[in-house]
Order: sequence, then C-alpha cells, then structure tokens
Amino acid sequence: MPVQEAEVIPLQRARRVVGSSPAHVRPRRTTGVPAPVTELHPRRVEPAPEPLHRKVVGFLRKRLTGDYPVDDFGFDPQLTDALILPALRVIYDNWFRVEVTGAENLPADGGALVVANHSGTVPWDAIMTSVAVHDNHPTGKHLRMLGADLVFKVPLINTLARKTGQTLACNADAERLLRAGEVVGVWPEGFKGIGKPFSERYQLQRFGRGGFVSTALRAGVPIVPCSIVGAEEIYPKLADLKPLAKALGLPYFPITPFFPLLGPLGAIPLPTKWRIHFGTPIRTDRADPGVVEDHGQVLDLAEEVRETIQQTLNRLVGERESVFRG
Repeated sequence: MPVQEAEVIPLQRARRVVGSSPAHVRPRRTTGVPAPVTELHPRRVEPAPEPLHRKVVGFLRKRLTGDYPVDDFGFDPQLTDALILPALRVIYDNWFRVEVTGAENLPADGGALVVANHSGTVPWDAIMTSVAVHDNHPTGKHLRMLGADLVFKVPLINTLARKTGQTLACNADAERLLRAGEVVGVWPEGFKGIGKPFSERYQLQRFGRGGFVSTALRAGVPIVPCSIVGAEEIYPKLADLKPLAKALGLPYFPITPFFPLLGPLGAIPLPTKWRIHFGTPIRTDRADPGVVEDHGQVLDLAEEVRETIQQTLNRLVGERESVFRG
C-alpha cells in the first residue's frame, strides 16, 4: 500500500495563563503619602544559583558514594551535566558562536529522530548538536547520538562516548531508545560526509540504505531534519594520505592548511560562525504498517529528508555574511 504523504507535526505550545486583574484596585488612604502601587503581575524571582564550590563538593560526594544513575547503555547524566556540557558550552558559545533556529520543532513529548548533515573532518558537528538539543529542548532532553564502530574501538574515547549517552549505530538500540521517549541523533552520511574534500563542502553525500527511516517507522516517532552550517570550514581538507590511513586503521588521514604542518596546533579548529537549524518534523506514525518492509518507499522517504536538509543548507549558506561572521 502507498505511504501517506508526510505531514507536519502540529506542535501545541502551552500558553501562559495570566491571572485576571480585579476590576479596580482601591489604594489605601494616607495623609501626604502616595498610595502604594499594587503589583498585579509580580515578576518571577529566580533562585540564586548554587555556589560553584558546593556543586563540586556535591558532585564528588555522589561519585565517591556511588550515588548516581547510569542507564543500560552506560549513560551518566550527572557526569555529563556537571562536567562535560559546561566545558563544551565554552566552545559552543565563544568559539563557534552557535546560533540555533527552529528549536520549536523539537517535539516536547515522546521520542524523536534528529537527522543531520555531517562534515568537518573531525565530528565537532555532532558534539555541538548535542549541546544545541539539550539547551533548546523544552524539557532539556539529552541527544542520544548513534556513533560509528570506530568511536567504540578507541580507548578512552569509547568510555567517554558511552558516559555521554552515545551508543553504536544499531537499529535495535536506536529503536529501543526512541520507544523510551529519547531524542536520538543520526548522521547518515557517515565518514563519506565528514571526510569529503573541501571542494565538495555543503554537498550532501548518499544517505546510506535508509536504515534511519525504518527505525523511525518502527518506533512511530517523527524525523526532524537538522541542517548545520559552519562545520565544513573548521578543517579544510585538501588531501588524504590513504596509505597512512590504512596503516592506522582510519577511514582517512586528512591534510589541511595547518595539519600536520603545525603539529598539534593544526588540530585546533578554525573559529567559524555556526548555525544549526531544526526543520519541520516529518511524521511516521500514520504511515501504513507495510511501508517499513517496502525498501523502495523507505528510500524515497530517506531522499525526502536528504533533499530537505540540502535545500536548507543552500539557503543558510546564501544568507550568511561570511564564514567567520555569520
């Protein structure tokens, strides 16, 4: 049976309810003293932030006593919130100066699959997107990213990836997270996107075999197209030392204007201005149950998502003033 046309998720935002004002407020009578102003809508007083030293002490106490949660995938939200995210926000706010648009398209309830373009030689785009989702989601959900096998084969990096909520790009794990109401992130271009030469910047590569669409269909969650501008220029890849990459077990070994010429300094990304846009969600919960088994229709939907991201990239790149100023 044919798949129903993808629909836009109707996002209902809760409207702020303001208490009704009295018909008239009678001031107290005083002699020679102005009547006090009655504040009908008092401002919300934000609690004073907890001192940093208390946060550190509280964090260390919980780590020493083992009083902290870790889920079945190894995700440690306390470590992520207390140490990882604050460090990443310094780069997010001050180095890449990330601007987020379309945050209202992140569904407040239930799971969602965020599908984004991949670029930049080193996957800073995935890391910055995780900050963008957490800091702009209505309920502050973390982005559970699906990583390549290589991520989980490198010592230290594999442990850090697990603790910050990443898991192997496996359909079964992704579906389990989505059914649990998590926001999952996937970059279908994989190494083809992140390792492409600078001359092909902002030209999307193939989106694989549409596995992310099948996962979203089975879980019945919306697909949120995500377009990232700015990451393409952080490490302009000019060439690839394939023999060395093969010897090291890497998908590529990049040559950039500064790496490996400047050694470790060449690994510092250029401070480009970023923009991350979350597009209109594509519903999957109303599709015919048989669509997930129809490979042709799955590929068609994957291509629709890819084309949506490509068109958005074209528009955002055309709107920016320069690579470094937005």
